[in-house]
Parts: sequence; C-alpha cells; structure tokens
Amino acid sequence: MGELDGRTALITGGAAGIGAATAAVFEREGATVGILDRAQGLDVRDADAVTRAVNNFADEHGRLDILVNNAGTGDLRPLHTVDDKVWHRLLDVNLTGTFNGMRAAVPLMLEAGRGAIVNNASVSGITPTRNEAAYSAAKAAVIALTKSGALEYGPRIRVNCVAPGHVQTPLTDVWEQFPDAFAPIEAAIPLRRIGQAAEVAEVILFLASDRASYVTGATITVDGGISLPQAGTDAALAALVARLNSS
Repeated sequence: MGELDGRTALITGGAAGIGAATAAVFEREGATVGILDRAQGLDVRDADAVTRAVNNFADEHGRLDILVNNAGTGDLRPLHTVDDKVWHRLLDVNLTGTFNGMRAAVPLMLEAGRGAIVNNASVSGITPTRNEAAYSAAKAAVIALTKSGALEYGPRIRVNCVAPGHVQTPLTDVWEQFPDAFAPIEAAIPLRRIGQAAEVAEVILFLASDRASYVTGATITVDGGISLPQAGTDAALAALVARLNSS
C-alpha cells in the first residue's frame, strides 16, 4: 500500500530534475500525478494559464490533493550587473510562479476540506551565496510565502517547503563543465558529495503525506549540511591546522 494511494497531485516544472524525480516517487506511492511544465507550453508566470491548468486537472480527476510548486530558474552574476530583464525573470518564475500555483490550488483545497502544498525554495534563500542576489531574494520570499500560506489556511491545508542545496539537476549542469571549480564546494559539504534529485523528492513525499500531518509552515533543508554555520570554511581551517601542526 502506497503512502499516496488515491491522492491526486500536480507538479510544476515536473518534466526534469527534482520535479521529475518527485513525479516518479509520487507515482510509486500510488498517486495520480499531473505535470505542468514549460516543455509542455505552460509558463508559470501566466496566472490565467496556471489557474486553467489547475482547474482542468481537478475537474478531470475530481479533486486536487497535493500541489508541488517546483518550477524555477537561476542565474549567476554580481548584483550590480543584474538588469531589469534578469531580475524580473528570476522573481517572476521562482516567486510569482509559486504564488500563481498556490492561488489557483487553495480554493479547490478549501472546498475539499484538505490539501497539502509543498514549495521548492533553496538553501540560497536561507544563506545567500555570492552572485545569486536576485535568485536568493526570490527563494527567501518563497519561504515567507510558504509561512503565510500555513498561517492563513490551517487546519485544512498544510503548506511547507524544501530548501535544496547542491543537487544534480539541469540547473547545475554548468558544474560538469568545470569539475575542478566544484571540487572545493563538494569538499566543504559535510556529507562530501552533491545530492541527487530523488533525495529531495523523498522529503517532498514526506511533507505531502500523512506522515507530516502535524507539520506546516516548515522549511526543510536538503543540502548535505552545507548551510551549517562555518561549513564553507571547514576545509580551509583543516588545511591551516595541518600546516600549523607540521611547522
């Protein structure tokens, strides 16, 4: 018996990466899964299109039990070089896209008397890194939006989010071009490796399932420990201690 037997779930950005892994895990656990993705012609920035897609899915399957707002995009550049187009793209996809999904799903869940929403934030929304100002700001806002939803719609709807760290997805493919550049980061991760999309999907499953029946407004980091205080300097300090001991 699966943890989501008889449930219906809709996942934005579900064609690849964490979204696709989540769809696979949900299906394994018995859910009827629908995917909304740019590859299928849906732009989460288009509020009307998102609302139509969510309502169509609910009409087809009789209800909507779970929504996973996973669609997102990233960018790397210094703050002062972020132009208006990049700024609005990052906020509109990551934040407004999440808002559009929630706003469309909430009335259906309220009518049904129950529901679970899981938003995909980022560890960068908790501990920003260099050259990710717009992305970090958008993901921090997703965390705040998640908490607001939990406050407003409990007890009928639970709203939580995950905050992945370095996870292998299409957004991180750039690191494969420069493995030497990523090596110091991987060394600084307490678990000493990059994460897999399926590992994040398992946490999303938990938050969407009845196992998390008393969890709402939470942000669960899935980052191998990289956001722990001073984790990024640990390798450098270890090397310094080694030098001091050898001198």
